[in-house]
Amino acid sequence: MEKHHKLIHTTTIPIRWGDMDAYGHVNNTIYFRYMEQARCEWLEGLGYKVAPEGHAPVIINAACTFMIPMTYPGTVEVRTFAGELGRSSVVTSYEMRIVGDETVYAQGSAKIVWMDTATGKSVPIPDDLRALVS
Repeated sequence: MEKHHKLIHTTTIPIRWGDMDAYGHVNNTIYFRYMEQARCEWLEGLGYKVAPEGHAPVIINAACTFMIPMTYPGTVEVRTFAGELGRSSVVTSYEMRIVGDETVYAQGSAKIVWMDTATGKSVPIPDDLRALVS
């Protein structure tokens, strides 16, 4: 986790039976879905559409470190943090826990870039979002 980070959103997501793999734990790809869901809830809760039109957020990279396997049944708590802020980007980081357990099961990150969907070029992050994450 980065030195500079600010908690910006917390959500819970039920672990589904189908999230598990042949090893009997949540498949590694599903953690990226958990982070995506948290990110979309946060942005849409602020009034930003996560849609391919106008100026919109896109992800240019994502990573996850899996520390302890999660299993069904359970509920994941995803805490989203804002980190490094650029002209058109913000790095988000994530901590995933099981509800009722403060142990961090996985940590992730994703760099969000604001983009003009017509041109495919980056644009400045909206001023009100910049104020919230800085």
